[in-house]
Amino acid sequence: MADGASSRDDWQALRRGWAVQWRVLQAMVMREILTRYGRHNIGFLWLFFEPMIFTLGVTALWTATKSVHGSNLPIVPFALTGYSCVLLWRNMPGRCIGAILPNSSLLFHRQVKIIDIFLSRVTLEAAGATMSFAGLGLVFWAIGWTLPPEDMLKLLGGWLLLIWFGAALAVYLGALAERTEVVDKIWHPLSYLLFPLSGASFIVDALPKQAQDIVLYLPMLNAAELIREGYFGSAFTAHYSVSYTVLFNLVLSLLALVELRRAERHLVPE
Repeated sequence: MADGASSRDDWQALRRGWAVQWRVLQAMVMREILTRYGRHNIGFLWLFFEPMIFTLGVTALWTATKSVHGSNLPIVPFALTGYSCVLLWRNMPGRCIGAILPNSSLLFHRQVKIIDIFLSRVTLEAAGATMSFAGLGLVFWAIGWTLPPEDMLKLLGGWLLLIWFGAALAVYLGALAERTEVVDKIWHPLSYLLFPLSGASFIVDALPKQAQDIVLYLPMLNAAELIREGYFGSAFTAHYSVSYTVLFNLVLSLLALVELRRAERHLVPE
């Protein structure tokens, strides 16, 4: 009986902890929305209009110039899937690097931790990119520019893997940036170098076999290939490894948590 009562108490304590964590995250997200977008004009709608405008602009440019991407896939859904993926993983680290110092006063609240600062920003970026991708997909389908995805589960699985990768990378770099300013200096040029290698403008099947083996070490490219297989189905020959992407994300998540703990030990709230 004592063991049963102890288990119930532990479970109730865990539930209370999760409830507090959820309320903290909600409050942090709302604060981030108001801080970033304010209450004027269209306010928080910029959350998904910003990535939507970028993706729509690239799609229009590719369509107008009849760009070649190494396959016979329609240019509109190809650009939509490619650049939506890039926005998803590329923007998260940029929002988390340097995020602790301007929000350090919040850490005086016992319930607020550094991870909450990162999670609120990662959540906003993921929500914005997801709504932009889904919204543009529905618009393009409605006007006849594209067809609906053939396998929604594969598309969703690849999208979640990409969110996981972007979030883990953002937390790791955000925490590491508190130890050295070099992170901020390196990430911006590195993100531009990774941009053309992430699958936004090409498919792996169009590359030579040796080049395929090299570029598939990039986890975001594996996720992008899975997303495109879910979108295009039988019209697309995908190359990816879900197990490799999951393993990479797990290792990166572990490194992020270690670096986060180190940042928490050395941070002095102002």
